Amino acid sequence: MVCSLSPVRPKPKGGRQPVPDRAALTGIIFVLKTDIHWEDLPAEMGCGLGMTCWRRLRDWQAAGVWARLHRVLLERLHGADKLNWSRASLDRMSVPAKGGIGSRPESDGSRQAGRQAAAAARTSLGKSG
Repeated sequence: MVCSLSPVRPKPKGGRQPVPDRAALTGIIFVLKTDIHWEDLPAEMGCGLGMTCWRRLRDWQAAGVWARLHRVLLERLHGADKLNWSRASLDRMSVPAKGGIGSRPESDGSRQAGRQAAAAARTSLGKSG
């Protein structure tokens, strides 16, 4: 699936053939699951060098492959009625909060601005001081 979502790379003109996407994906998953260093990726796995897998990971991230893969997996799981939404969670990095930072006045970072903002908040709540 990742292979079909990955960007098309130009064919090399001579030199070594590129590592197939599936082999690179195997190496990427192995490194991320085992928490080894990229340079410690065993050559016996046939995934190419660790740096090759790291570069492919970087390139796929820049091309949006992982976001597309996530979307495709969610769509397929939803279509097969295999998603358990009762176990889903959101965090502030994935979904902006309504009435969050965007609705607050911009701060210049000074203490005076902070004091003024706190005083304004107390006033709006009907408190003095």
